[in-house]
Amino acid sequence: FLSPGFQVAPETKAVMKWLRSIPFVLSASLHGGELVVTYPYDYSRHPMEEKMFSPTPDEKVFKMLAKAYADAHPVISDRSELRCGGNFVKRGGIINGAEWYSFTGGMADFNYLHTNCFEVTVEVGCEKFPLEEELFTIWHENKGALLNYMEMVHRGIKGIVSDKFGNPIKNARISVRGIQHDVTTGN
Repeated sequence: FLSPGFQVAPETKAVMKWLRSIPFVLSASLHGGELVVTYPYDYSRHPMEEKMFSPTPDEKVFKMLAKAYADAHPVISDRSELRCGGNFVKRGGIINGAEWYSFTGGMADFNYLHTNCFEVTVEVGCEKFPLEEELFTIWHENKGALLNYMEMVHRGIKGIVSDKFGNPIKNARISVRGIQHDVTTGN
């Protein structure tokens, strides 16, 4: 996951520890500079290959999550190609991260590989560093999409794994036939 010799900042280590200590299941990382929603893997299976589609075993779920955000965003879902993000219009405003550009050490990949949390990366606007007066508009463009995305936490299987006496089982492995990626129950 991380390149040899890669140094992890103390803040990053703290977030990694936090993610492992609380059973998050859904998150989004907000970036600027484009209008698109990316999903794992962000790091290509073949490090020498750039722009190589690198799906997770949960490709269908990640596409559904990314589309939930993109379809509810008024600018990302705009079919106009005459704006930043225009090159993602034919893709519905979403793309596999490594297919766009591959990088190592991303949060979405870490969450998928080392926690139960599914994360997408949302490029919320065309400006990498928007001006203060642009923030209100950016917030309103993303508010409904964020709420729609958060509602996705209710999709899928949920419940309590318990023993024959009804006691919850910590760290029980849950497997889905046909998907080579297990998750575990919370503490």
